Amino acid sequence: MRRFIVLFTLLCVAPVWGQQTSNLSPNWEELTGPDFIQAIHQAQGVCVLPFGIMEKHGAHLPIGTDLIDVRYAVEQAVKKEYAVVFPAYYFGQIAEARQQPGTVAYPRKLQLELLQATTDEMGRNGCKKIIIVNGHGGNLSFLPYFAQTQLDKPHDYIVYVYWWSHPMHGGPAITDKVDEHAGQTETSMMLISAPNLVHMDRATAESGADLNRDPLPKGRYTGIWWYARFPNHYAGQGALASKAMGEWLMSHWVDGIVNVIRAVKADQEGLKLQNEFYEQSKHPLDTKQ
Repeated sequence: MRRFIVLFTLLCVAPVWGQQTSNLSPNWEELTGPDFIQAIHQAQGVCVLPFGIMEKHGAHLPIGTDLIDVRYAVEQAVKKEYAVVFPAYYFGQIAEARQQPGTVAYPRKLQLELLQATTDEMGRNGCKKIIIVNGHGGNLSFLPYFAQTQLDKPHDYIVYVYWWSHPMHGGPAITDKVDEHAGQTETSMMLISAPNLVHMDRATAESGADLNRDPLPKGRYTGIWWYARFPNHYAGQGALASKAMGEWLMSHWVDGIVNVIRAVKADQEGLKLQNEFYEQSKHPLDTKQ
């Protein structure tokens, strides 16, 4: 599916940070206990959770394409603006690909509970500004809903939603008329993040054409729409991919993440407003009308 980057930023008042060091790994799992403390200080409490999925990507890309791409983009971004990076996370919405081999689709209740528990644990460990970077188009409804439900009860962080899509202008021309999933742009990006896992000789082994078996009028939604159009879970022409296109797209994605990390570090208003909301929601009849 088209690459949309959805980022959730969990924000709170930053403490007074200690002396920063420059040689710490950004990767959560690589840090020792003492180094983790230093890393949180250096990151000003900002942690990034790259969010992928396990699903088929045509016959030529790996099942973990979304996870591999988003992790790569985040790791490049934190080289420019330091933040602590949470380990690979793929517990999202992918019910539409359950008929394909390798798909890992969790129940909806578990998806929400696990993500809430994960961000809560990250917050407990000092990640008071958490950015969830989405690498899977199928999460575009799930993740905003998760963000909205943070208002159900008080948290010492605030959730922001940010999404990134392919630039409309500049760079190599997109000639894939469908280009939705494992097509020209997504295959091009994988040529940058993990070229050894791309099998270009298989890109035409299956059809990525739109079967258009979805006759209902516009303005309605049914969960079977993706299967009706792309039963092979392949939408586009991966054979049209190029490294040049991948480099251009990936650089825009990385810069977008960098800009969001910087904006999150600078934000001083979000938590104030959220705390004000929490307080007023306790006594709605007292809220000024």
